Amino acid sequence: MKKILITGGAGFIGSHVVRLFVNKYPNYQVYNLDKLTYAGNLANLTDVEQKSNYHFIKADITDGPLLLELFEKHDFDSVIHLAAESHVDRSIANPMEFIMANIVGTVNLLNAVRHQWKNDFEGKRFYHISTDEVYGSLGHTGFFTEQTAYDPHSPYSASKASSDHLVRAYHDTYNLPVVISNCSNNYGPNQFPEKLIPLIINNIRNSKPLPVYGKGLNVRDWLYVVDHARAIDVIFHKGADGETYNIGGHNEWKNIDIVRLVCQIMDEKLDRKDGTSEQLITYVKDRAGHDLRYAIDASKLQRELNWTPSLQFEEGIRKTIDWYLENQTWLDEVTSGNYLKYYEQQYQKR
Repeated sequence: MKKILITGGAGFIGSHVVRLFVNKYPNYQVYNLDKLTYAGNLANLTDVEQKSNYHFIKADITDGPLLLELFEKHDFDSVIHLAAESHVDRSIANPMEFIMANIVGTVNLLNAVRHQWKNDFEGKRFYHISTDEVYGSLGHTGFFTEQTAYDPHSPYSASKASSDHLVRAYHDTYNLPVVISNCSNNYGPNQFPEKLIPLIINNIRNSKPLPVYGKGLNVRDWLYVVDHARAIDVIFHKGADGETYNIGGHNEWKNIDIVRLVCQIMDEKLDRKDGTSEQLITYVKDRAGHDLRYAIDASKLQRELNWTPSLQFEEGIRKTIDWYLENQTWLDEVTSGNYLKYYEQQYQKR
């Protein structure tokens, strides 16, 4: 019986991974460790919280001694590490939070598995989830591959790049059985509404301005979160030790085009006159060090592990919008007073 520790399992991507593993592998014991910061929400997992193979641990990965105690108590044989501070804007405002969570937290986990597993790595795996932002920014052509040199431009991406390097160093130095994946932008149910798509959906619903950085020409590759969870499942079980796999959706969109598409669909769903929501678009001061374009080459993952996305963006975005409209109570509960204060500070008009 595998005992898997999933860090950050109450967050956006983590909750989808936890749900998949709990439901698909009833013979696994799945332990969800989460600090429950503003972006961690146990309401994301109400459908599995009563399952006998699901366990929740409230803890902070920056607490190294506590992690050692937890590993000794539960004897985890696998780690899927998603816990991270992940919003670029917040990293610009407070980089130390990102250094502690993303760098120190990752090292604490690596030290805990070294201590617990010692040199017995049979059936063990440390899977580190990362981002395509570590690669920096692309021009109008080209793609990130697993061989692309790191060139992070924000405190967030620099902290994730550092954690990637440390995971590889522990593999090379201590022979830890590790695997890493770097994924493009995710969207879908349960995403905290500081990120672009749920923010736009929520603001349209409430007829509030739709903040767009600069001219909205930055390009991102988008992946439906359930497809990311599927890729994590495949890499966890079939990926080769020491390898890195890029995960992408093959869906490049300019930010402004996404906003306009969401406006169009929301007008349709809310029975508003076509073009009503677009009038809410408000261009705001551009993000510092804003990368122009990300695009992932996920051919290695497709070629070696036979994974491809199941949804194209137009279908996935409609499913996403439907989820948020059907779960308005969830949206209202997560947009707390603290979030509103941050929101007002962050999106200032030009």
